[in-house]
Amino acid sequence: MRTPKSVPWLTAGEDFPPVSKAWAESDPVPGLLASGGSLDVQTLLQAYGQGIFPWFSPGQPILWWSPEPRMVLQTRDFKLQRSLQKTLRRFVLEPGCIVRFDTVFERVINACAQTPRDGQPGTWIVAEMIDAYTNLHQAGHAHSVETWIHGELVGGLYCVNLGNMVFGESMFSRQSDASKIALAALVAFCRAKGIAMIDCQQNTRHLASLGAAEIPRADFIKQVQQHAQMPSPIWIFDTLDWQQILKPQP
Repeated sequence: MRTPKSVPWLTAGEDFPPVSKAWAESDPVPGLLASGGSLDVQTLLQAYGQGIFPWFSPGQPILWWSPEPRMVLQTRDFKLQRSLQKTLRRFVLEPGCIVRFDTVFERVINACAQTPRDGQPGTWIVAEMIDAYTNLHQAGHAHSVETWIHGELVGGLYCVNLGNMVFGESMFSRQSDASKIALAALVAFCRAKGIAMIDCQQNTRHLASLGAAEIPRADFIKQVQQHAQMPSPIWIFDTLDWQQILKPQP
C-alpha cells in the first residue's frame, strides 16, 4: 500500500520547499506544495518569485501551490473573438466607457470574492486573502484593472506584478463581457510594456477559450526567474494603447 505524502508545515518566515516537491498528478491534490506560513508582503513576493501562490478555503490553513503543468496566457496568443472585438470597439468609442487602473482595488477584490464560480460552493478569496492582497497593492505589487460604464464599476480583475511578470488572480463581471474588456486592457498594457506572458495558474475552459494554454512548470519557473527581477512598468491608465489589442498580431 502506498504511503500518503505529507505536506510540509511552514512557520512564519520559513523558506518554501522546492516546487519539485509539490504533489504530482498521481497524488490526491496535484500541485499542493506546503501549508502554514504567513501572507505578509515579503512572503507573497518570495512565493510569486518562485512560481508559488496561496489558495485555500474558509476553515483551512494557508495552502501553497505550484501546479504542473502551468496555465499561462502568452499575450501574443490572446483570442479576440469576433463578438468581443465588436464589443470592445463600441466600448472604446462610446463616451462614458473607460478602463482604469488601481482606482478602487479593494472594491475589485471584494467583488471577485462575491462572484459565484461554477463548481465552487464558496470563495477562496477569504478575508485573510483580501487583507493580504490589499497590503500587496499598497506596496505597489498588486493592481486592479477596472471596467467603468457611465461612472459605474461593471467588471474588472486584479493581478500581481513582479518585474516583467504578471500573475492573474481573479475577475468579476456585472455586465456582459465587462471582465473580458478588463482582460483585453491588461493584454494591451502588457504588449505595450513588452510583457510576454500572464500567469493564469490553473486550466479552465474559459481561460483556454481566450488563448491560454499549459506549459511545463520548469519552463514557467525559468520565465519567472528571467523576468521577475526586471524593472516593473508604471501602471498608469493613459499609457494604455487599445491598438495593441485591436490590431492583428504577427
